[in-house]
Parts: sequence; C-alpha cells; structure tokens
Amino acid sequence: MLPKTPAKGMRDFLPKEFALRQQILATIQNTYESFGFTRIETPAVENIELLTSKQGGDNEKLIFKILKRGEKLNASDNGDLCDLGLRYDLTVPLSRFYANNIGQLPSVFKAIQMDNVWRADRPQRGRYRQFVQCDIDIIGESSNIAEVELITATMQTLSNLGFGDVTVRLSDRRLLNALVARCGFDEEQKPSVFIALDKMDKIGVTGVMEEVEAIAPGKAVEFVNIINRINSAPNPFHKCVEELGNFLPQEVKKNLEEILYVTGKTVANGKVVFDVTLVRGMGYYTGTIYELSVDGLGISVGGGGRYDKMIGRMTGTDVPACGFSIGFERIALLLAERGAVGTVSRGTAVLADKDINPREMVDVMDACRHARQTSNVTLLKKIKNFSFQIKQLREQGYDTIYEYKNGAFIKID
Repeated sequence: MLPKTPAKGMRDFLPKEFALRQQILATIQNTYESFGFTRIETPAVENIELLTSKQGGDNEKLIFKILKRGEKLNASDNGDLCDLGLRYDLTVPLSRFYANNIGQLPSVFKAIQMDNVWRADRPQRGRYRQFVQCDIDIIGESSNIAEVELITATMQTLSNLGFGDVTVRLSDRRLLNALVARCGFDEEQKPSVFIALDKMDKIGVTGVMEEVEAIAPGKAVEFVNIINRINSAPNPFHKCVEELGNFLPQEVKKNLEEILYVTGKTVANGKVVFDVTLVRGMGYYTGTIYELSVDGLGISVGGGGRYDKMIGRMTGTDVPACGFSIGFERIALLLAERGAVGTVSRGTAVLADKDINPREMVDVMDACRHARQTSNVTLLKKIKNFSFQIKQLREQGYDTIYEYKNGAFIKID
C-alpha cells in the first residue's frame, strides 16, 4: 500500500487547525501593515548559487536540493547534479528580489513576507522541515530607526496575539568582534569562538570554557570571566562598555544605547535587554542582532538583525538592510497550548432529498445561486442517518441548515 502519512517533518492541517493558522497570520499581517510594511512574494525555489553563497551559516547544510532535469542531468558528469534548491529562509530571497527590482521600489522599502521555507533538519517540538516564517525587513535605512521600528512592530504583533511576556535580547556583531579582540583571539579563531559562545544556554559556562580552551589554549578563562562579570553586573551593558574599553567603537556603543533607551520607553508588553552572549548563527549579519523569546517556551521564537553587505554582493553597491523574523510555528504551538481555537463560519447548508428529481434540482440550484450573493452555501444530499449529518454540519461550522423537501425549504433548528 502507498503511504498515507506526510513525509517526515511535514504536516497535514485539519480545517479548524488551518482556520487558527489563518487567523494568526491575519493578525500578524494587519499589525505589520499598520506600521507601513507591504507584502511581497518570492519563489519557493532559488538558484543553488544563491542559496550556497556562504551567507546562511549552518542552514546551508540543510538545503533541499533539486536535481537538474532532462539532458542537463544526463550531461552532469562532474558531480554537479543540482542547480536549484528550496529556500531555507526569506532574507536571502528578499535580497535577490530587491536587487532585481530596485528601480521599481522606494528608497526606503518596508517588506512583509509570510511564506513556507524548507530545511532538512531533525524534526522536534516546534521544529519542522516545512514551516512558515513571518518576516519584516527595512531596506535603505541606515539609522537605528530601522531596528527600533522592527522591534516595536514585532512586539506589538505578539501583544495583539495575546502575549504579554515577551523578551528581546539585543547585541551587535561588532561588539562581539571587540570582545574577542579584547581577549586576544586571532582572526581565524573568531568564528569558532562565536559558535562556542552561541551554545551558552545549552552547554553552560563550563561547556563554553572547554570548547574555547580547545580553540585557543590559555585564553578561555579570561574570556569566560569577562562574560561572567558583565552578566552579573546591575547594568550589563554599562559593564560591557567598561570591560571592552577602546576595543568597542563609539558608534556601536551609541547604537545599542539609543535602541535600549527608546524601546525601554515605548514597549509595553515586555522588555528589551542587552545580552553579551547573543550571537545569531547567520553569516550575513553585520551589526545589530536580536532574538525574541516568550515565557513558556524554552526556545527562541524569532530573531533578526542588520545585514548591510548582502545586497551589495548582487548589485556591486552596499545597501543598508535590517530584518526581524517570527517563527510562526512556535507561536502557533504556544497559542494552541494556551487554548486558542480556530473559528470556522461556513455559512449555510442545503440538504436535498436523495430522490430529488431533475426539475426540483434546478430550483434548488437556482435558490443556492441567489443565496451565494450574501452567504456561503453548500448543497448536499441527505443521508439515512439524518440527525448524525446535522450534528456533523454543526461541528463543521454551518450556522444555518435547510432541508429541501416536497418543493419547500425547511429550516432545521
């Protein structure tokens, strides 16, 4: 027999599950639009050169690749069998979209993307191989008004979805560069140190120290001690500035200071806090980075940052860009666990007798056609277990049910 279950990491959605997802997506889109963002769409499939351009970090190892077709496949004797792949995020395709359509877009472009992405990852709670991401990006704005707007819009979206316990952790890739320089790491050691630091919440301080010691013997103790001093201080950001001294560029200090101040005064449903251990895995980040969490779920539900160099790799000229992505699946999971249900209003059902003749059928079809001008109408044949049929229709969300019998429509109470 053929398999009846979805492929690993993929899911079916029943009508009420789908209705809840659509309601959540509508709230997200409406909130983003209230901040002046506009929705776009890019293809699910991109050229493999774009997807493997060393901008997506470890996600490039998880690409679903697509074989060449026809004669191209037969002629591929050099091991290069793939020319396309399914997108693993929405930021890389957005950058290509902007580069391709720059002449038709405003100087500051505020984009919404809400679409499926694919990663050949190991499925687990809140993590799938096909999943929806909800992104907002601001392209063309070099000041931190972009970061403030993105953080504010995202937190307002979570508030509109009923979350009052949101935390955004904030840092900057340039600050991380200053930290490793302060501790004396070589340039080639930096990526490995960042990877180790990014595991702090999984392997703890001891685990990070062990990994860093293996990368750069003799430097792990000072590195971890600085982080501990920063994290234990009453004001971690001020302590970080003090510890890094002249290694930290003034523009980075000013940037984070302003974002923390403005969001601290304007965000009502949570907090924005500095976190020196925040790394973010994507290779394309060039400045501010942030990550979103919600109480009750022990994993991140969103994140983003500034990627000022990505578009320039396609156009030859760098364009400032900044984005924030919500992990839709994890948000939907939390809402479902909190009791949210999809409301389905299907409209009217008309049940015709199984022995209805063609002339009566024409009358019924005509009546349904007129009724569809103001309501959704489905036409069904009556079954033997009429009461069970009515029960099922009520459960499916049909508010009004008529039985057509002896040339008349009889409303079922």
